[in-house]
Amino acid sequence: MTTIEAQFRTAIRDAVNDHSRKPFHWGGLSGYGQMEAVGQALPKIMEVNGDSPYWQRLSLQVTRVLEKNRALATDLQAAHSWLERIAACLHYPPKPTVIVDQPQEKALTSQQVTREMEKLLAEFQPDGKNQPAQAVLKRTLRRAWKDYGQDLLPCYDIPGLTQDNLKLESFFHRLRCHQRRISGRKSTRELRDFGQFQVLCTAESEEALWEQIRKVPLAVYRANRQRLAEAETPRQFLYRLHRNPVKMMQTLADQYTARLATLQVPANSPPTRGKRNAPT
Repeated sequence: MTTIEAQFRTAIRDAVNDHSRKPFHWGGLSGYGQMEAVGQALPKIMEVNGDSPYWQRLSLQVTRVLEKNRALATDLQAAHSWLERIAACLHYPPKPTVIVDQPQEKALTSQQVTREMEKLLAEFQPDGKNQPAQAVLKRTLRRAWKDYGQDLLPCYDIPGLTQDNLKLESFFHRLRCHQRRISGRKSTRELRDFGQFQVLCTAESEEALWEQIRKVPLAVYRANRQRLAEAETPRQFLYRLHRNPVKMMQTLADQYTARLATLQVPANSPPTRGKRNAPT
């Protein structure tokens, strides 16, 4: 039960401090949705242990946070919908090329993208007083399109020119991390040419590699494997929480209810003290 209470606190703390640098994943929205999942799971706890001051205080604070930020979350959700429309207008991310025996779609041109963007800017008219998040997005979009729009358009007219270099940057990032890990050096300049092949030279043959692996005792391996699993438990909990917060919080509530029933102790009654036997 103590573990479940700690996981509830972890879920709330993670929701409040959620952040993301991904363009189509906003930490504020995911954090609010995660907090809503916590609020939906708390009533099940209150049914079985409603007189607990801890759960009463926690439920009050979660409800207060949800009510206070509901209007802002609605505005932010609408701004996120507009962001997805902007991405669709720019046809980003690009669809993977698939070779099939079907007539190809009409090639996209920069003139078509310009017309669609200008039309979207004309439709996007948020209220600056009641919709601050959408108003900020509108100002940023108009300024970015005016300053950098012409630099984005050539990728629609030049075959083979990608809209971004994210895949290339990701490849170089993985390569540098791998080189630092196998060399222990901070700089990767000296390993730029052959650093990625160093790992293949640690063993002379496959048999020698297996011989090195067998030198580790099975008990030591299992002990370290258990330590690794325990260290990964908090990260796995947060991963499942982010993927489906409603299901995860409901599962925690069910575990708490089942654990409380297993203990076979009334949730609202104080622990009883043992009685002394009367002298004979």
